[in-house]
Amino acid sequence: MISSLPPAFFVTATDTEIGKTFISAMLALGLGAGYWKPIRTGMPRDTDWVREYTGLSTDHLFPEAYVFAPNISPHEAAQMEGITIDLTKIVMPDYAPLPHLIVEGAGGLMVPINDHQTILDLILHLNLPVLLVARSTLGTINHTVLTVEKLRLHSIPVLGVVMNGPRHESNRRAIEHYAQVEVLAEVEPMAVITPTTLMVAFRKYFLKNGEGNEHLSAMVPERMNSQYPNRLVKQK
Repeated sequence: MISSLPPAFFVTATDTEIGKTFISAMLALGLGAGYWKPIRTGMPRDTDWVREYTGLSTDHLFPEAYVFAPNISPHEAAQMEGITIDLTKIVMPDYAPLPHLIVEGAGGLMVPINDHQTILDLILHLNLPVLLVARSTLGTINHTVLTVEKLRLHSIPVLGVVMNGPRHESNRRAIEHYAQVEVLAEVEPMAVITPTTLMVAFRKYFLKNGEGNEHLSAMVPERMNSQYPNRLVKQK
């Protein structure tokens, strides 16, 4: 799976609060990738969360194009500040020499960003394939199949689905059958998140038989892990 990932890809989800940032952080750390969230609503910023829980340096983290404090839909947050989100002002950052850039969306595909465009239009504007994050629990089959169908309707390549939550074998099989898409990983909840536990999880869920090890440095140095005492956190 890792060896087939394109240099840049977009992470979206079937809903809000599904775990896009958590999965994006895990992938950014494991791949040594850059992380960019072009449009952000709510505080603290997801970029700050990724920095805190991965320990990645600032050269892996790219500034948002638009940031709004209220934790509401981007189009409403922008209206409150008298701003119109303009896709032409959202330009992919130069992430060289990093091997990958992970671009995270806000909420799901049809979240509005202005009066006539949605996150789907942002994906089309950036011309990126999509990695879809879905919950593992009740309702995920319908949400995931609908999202995949919408992406394909607009000829957007779907790299696969990452299910986030307690393992649910029948939901995984149903998603693969009805959406005709591969579930790349089933990531179970983590109570303690540090750079080391994230790297361990990345290797567990995304590497098979050593695949992709050329993308990895050694395990996160102990000196880095010592900066992050064990803590219970909410997966974003």
